[in-house]
Amino acid sequence: MIGIGIIGKKKEMISIYIKDKLYVCTILKLVKSEIINIKKNDINNYSILIGYNESNKINKPLKGIFKKYKVNNYKNILQFNKITYKNIESIKNKRNIDFTILKIGEKIDIIGKSIGKGFQGVVKRYNFSGVGEKSHGQHNRLRSPGSIGAGTYPGKVFKGTKMAGRMGNKRITVKNLKILYINEKYNFLLVKGSVPGKINKYLIIKKKYEKFNN
Repeated sequence: MIGIGIIGKKKEMISIYIKDKLYVCTILKLVKSEIINIKKNDINNYSILIGYNESNKINKPLKGIFKKYKVNNYKNILQFNKITYKNIESIKNKRNIDFTILKIGEKIDIIGKSIGKGFQGVVKRYNFSGVGEKSHGQHNRLRSPGSIGAGTYPGKVFKGTKMAGRMGNKRITVKNLKILYINEKYNFLLVKGSVPGKINKYLIIKKKYEKFNN
């Protein structure tokens, strides 16, 4: 599915009752984003360039782009590709992308960065069990990864072997989250389930459209 992105911020998680049923939800707040340019690649293939996080502290190349298209200065810009003509019509006359293109009950995809946990060992990173209880001759090996390869053959560690390393801080897409409530007055969105990242971090909310055919 191809989606036009809406920029939002993760605010908090709550539990609410809807028709006597408990839902664990995430509150998202709309971030003002402006359509900078809509580019036609071919008869049914469009690209949209949007800017968000308004700021005057930007470099000269970006200032030139904003001056060319007569829009405000933004610290961040994003481009969404492979948008069909039918989907472009819904936002063609809009200057800002907002929650009005979403509906209660429909499903969306949310893209964000997971929380960084720093350099971690294999027990925390991959749920290894370690070597077990202490026995005679062992010292400080309770959380050890164990053997990672033979010495004679193949004589190397294979690429992709699960070892200690950086954990988290990766781009994650959570698919098919259901919209439970939309508040257009205060620009809040309530979705079922959890979304990646810390509080007040930027997220891309992607509305699902018809499939793009090459």
